[in-house]
Amino acid sequence: MTIRLLLADDQELVRQALCALLALEDDFEVVASVGRGDEVVAAAREHRPDVALLDIEMPGLDGLSAAAVLAAQVPDCRVVMLTTFGRAGYLRRAMDAGAAGFVVKDAPADVLADAIRRVRAGERVVDPALAVATLAAGESPLTARERDVLVTARTGATVAEIASRLYLSEGTVRNYVSAAIAKTGARNRVEAVRIADERGWL
Repeated sequence: MTIRLLLADDQELVRQALCALLALEDDFEVVASVGRGDEVVAAAREHRPDVALLDIEMPGLDGLSAAAVLAAQVPDCRVVMLTTFGRAGYLRRAMDAGAAGFVVKDAPADVLADAIRRVRAGERVVDPALAVATLAAGESPLTARERDVLVTARTGATVAEIASRLYLSEGTVRNYVSAAIAKTGARNRVEAVRIADERGWL
């Protein structure tokens, strides 16, 4: 049985290399390849893949958001997150988004191929070390709005700019930033963004 694959990664060289690698497997066929997260659902609807391999960091729509939309709109397509970032928070968010697998890009080719086959068969596949780290790290303490504020702050935006982009008052933004600093144990906003980002909470 041939497993039809959709590959989404914004790095052209990585995407081409993965396509070539996966094509070496007798039971795999890459039916679509896209470079933006907001192209994933349309490609899945057109090509009806069995499994979508999604990078997390992509323009247009990140892979985690694309996974959630796929789960809702193309439920027959199983999702494997394929990422450079083996962060505990990313794994938890990927599972919440409906992903069935999580594989880091430095995994051996046979591990990726095995993960694709197992996910297609209905299993959940997660790197064991990352699963342990996720359990140890616990849930993100950030609220959705605190996360939004830190994501916007990550671009270097001022309090006024954050307030404008998120339709909040500057005082409310400051309150969210203060709460995020306290929850991450950071000394300032920049450090809070760094810590939350490293833990996969953003």
